[in-house]
Amino acid sequence: MWGSGMARILPRIGPRCLGRDTRASVKVRGCPIAMNQRLTPANALLLTLPPLLWAGNAVVGRMVAPLVPPLTLNFLRWACAFALLLPLAWRVLRRTSPLWGAMRRYAVLGLLGVGCYNALQYLAVKTSTPINVTLVGSSIPAFMLGLGAAFFGQRVSLRQLAGAVLSIAGVLVVLAHGDLAHLAAVRFVAGDLYMLVATAGWALYSWLLTRPGDPPEIRADWAAFLMAQLVPGLAWSGLFAAGETAVTTQSIHWGWPLAAALAFIAVGPAIVAYRSWGLGVQRVGPNVASFFSNLTPLFAAIFSAAFLGEPPHLFHAVAFLLIGGGIVVSSRR
Repeated sequence: MWGSGMARILPRIGPRCLGRDTRASVKVRGCPIAMNQRLTPANALLLTLPPLLWAGNAVVGRMVAPLVPPLTLNFLRWACAFALLLPLAWRVLRRTSPLWGAMRRYAVLGLLGVGCYNALQYLAVKTSTPINVTLVGSSIPAFMLGLGAAFFGQRVSLRQLAGAVLSIAGVLVVLAHGDLAHLAAVRFVAGDLYMLVATAGWALYSWLLTRPGDPPEIRADWAAFLMAQLVPGLAWSGLFAAGETAVTTQSIHWGWPLAAALAFIAVGPAIVAYRSWGLGVQRVGPNVASFFSNLTPLFAAIFSAAFLGEPPHLFHAVAFLLIGGGIVVSSRR
């Protein structure tokens, strides 16, 4: 998504298309979007990094919940990311920048990827249980496959369906702690609806990344591309935070714990994870990439063992094999 080596990923063709690959492509309004479906070790590592950082984001979000309201936390996170990106992508903000001519596209990407997803996740963690939030979030492969088939001309293969079943089974093993009877006690509340909307929005966001229409000078520079989404996304998140401030009584408790948390979530889960995810989506396609998102609950369990003193169990290894098997099965041609 946001790498300067985009020209090496997508062959050059006409100005309306990002590229064409005879091995695999998705047609959007008659324009083939190149996606190399081959899952190389480098691509697998690239797509493993975002769920690792997002798991840390969930843990940190729960830790600072008493210190800051959830929508305000999302706004502060992206404000810090904006400041960090400004030295790298300040040219995007110039009056002559092609950003302003493509603002409709970036307003949608900013709403889905910056304004809504993590805001809803922070809100869900605050109002629901962690097991429910993770369970709902594990539905992203289904959303990816459904949206791809319905709106982006992507055929769903039996391998992808089998991979989805294996991957979700691995998530369920983690959530059930090796005992499926635990799932019978799950009760869904309002926070689960927030996470369901967030997951559907993230799936749509991932598919829109493969759609043509970005000015070449923005798309070819990862910092510029993220900044183009941050400009409207920061406005969206600021609007949501202002609404939250008007209806909540929770105040912000400034201090080193909150500052350290903001530093981590602005650099890792925001800038690094978003760049890695977008580049991975461009390389292997949204359907294959979506299965890597199910590594998030597994990493969250590992972080719980590290920070809460809970040792890993055999079911963690079983879950890893199932999720990894789902990735392998879905990505094979």
